[in-house]
Amino acid sequence: MLTITQSMAQFACALKDRPLSPEVIHHAKRAVIDWYAAWLPGAVVAPATSLEQALAEDLDRGNAFLALGRRATVRTAALINGTAAHTAEVDDIYRDAIYHPGAPTIAASWAVGQETNASGLDLLCAVVAGYEISTRIGVALGRAHYKYWHNTGTVGSFGAAAAAASLYRLEAGSYAHALATVGTFAAGLQQAFRMDSLSKPLHAGRAAEAGVLAALAARAGITGSLDILEGEAGMGVAMSNGPDWQQALATLGSDFHITRMTFKNHACCGHTFAAIDGALSLQARHGTPAADISKVRIATYRPALEVAGYENPQTPAEARFSLKFVVATALLYGSVRLSAFEPNRLADTQIRALMKRIELTVDPELDASFPGQRAARVTIETHDGRCEQFLQPTRKGDPEQPLSDAELDDKFFELAAPVVGEVKARELLARLWQLDQEPHIRWAS
Repeated sequence: MLTITQSMAQFACALKDRPLSPEVIHHAKRAVIDWYAAWLPGAVVAPATSLEQALAEDLDRGNAFLALGRRATVRTAALINGTAAHTAEVDDIYRDAIYHPGAPTIAASWAVGQETNASGLDLLCAVVAGYEISTRIGVALGRAHYKYWHNTGTVGSFGAAAAAASLYRLEAGSYAHALATVGTFAAGLQQAFRMDSLSKPLHAGRAAEAGVLAALAARAGITGSLDILEGEAGMGVAMSNGPDWQQALATLGSDFHITRMTFKNHACCGHTFAAIDGALSLQARHGTPAADISKVRIATYRPALEVAGYENPQTPAEARFSLKFVVATALLYGSVRLSAFEPNRLADTQIRALMKRIELTVDPELDASFPGQRAARVTIETHDGRCEQFLQPTRKGDPEQPLSDAELDDKFFELAAPVVGEVKARELLARLWQLDQEPHIRWAS
């Protein structure tokens, strides 16, 4: 009987010889465009810029590129680019896996694709393989895994390894060993972002690098424990509650998860989105200025409070994980974009005053629906005694309420243009929409 890694490797190797449907290709391009939108603003700030200093000996040589065109070795490019893509908190989500697949998977794909002189279509196929394999692992590990582990670091390692193995054109046996080896590299603790630190984006970068390393090792003949997922001391037992791994294989190759991605509409933790959207909808519905609000009550699922529960954020990283801060910002300014985390906003007395009037609680019904549903119940009370309630059943950007291609274009341009300029951003966006026609991807921005 095949192990889970062997079954997944067979799927990925068959995928290389199977034309993907236009729908799957389109959604893969959407994922790459969204990754670029997250990558560029993250590339010009810490920790990516700090990593460039720390890893200087691996830069200005090699066959891969950083965001602004600096050369790098393949593993270092994967590490820095994966880190950059998770820094601004605007990267994609596969909801049921509680996981950001783009940052590690596409960072690894781009680095290896450049090193191997891959075509744009080769890259898209590798991205699909990485998303399909890793999201299923994330779904299987479930909420029990997310209690202590950061899925983008753990599950993301498999996405990166799968993508890299596809681009290195490993045969099924070596491909399975790449997945088996990366399973023992997988790491990333929730505690890393329970206080102010720069560790969280490093999880995505390290996962990208780990995936590339595992694929390189397998190509050189290094073997792994093929039952690393389902074995008696494997990932499922050690890092979850003994999941049903056969269920993870049930729709592999017939149902493509990449067609149901969540693309972020706010520049902060995704656990805050339902509350932001609900508060904005309720405010708009009743025409309630922020100055008229006496109390805001937010009832949502427990992990939202556990992960985004900063009461008094002092840094941009803390503010992105503060439900109270982002909801107050949305009610006062109408959106939560990158500007929400500038120093003047962090010190904004109006935001701070409104935060004190926001109460957070766990709604047992909404909590029971997590991770398949991300909802929030928002109540706004006014100084003149009005009380209005609204259930936000999903988030703008989720599969039930997706960003259109035009809205994705707007997001890309908003985030990319300040980094590369308006003309270059428009040229780059047009090129990415035609990525399946590109003969090679030996370019960055």
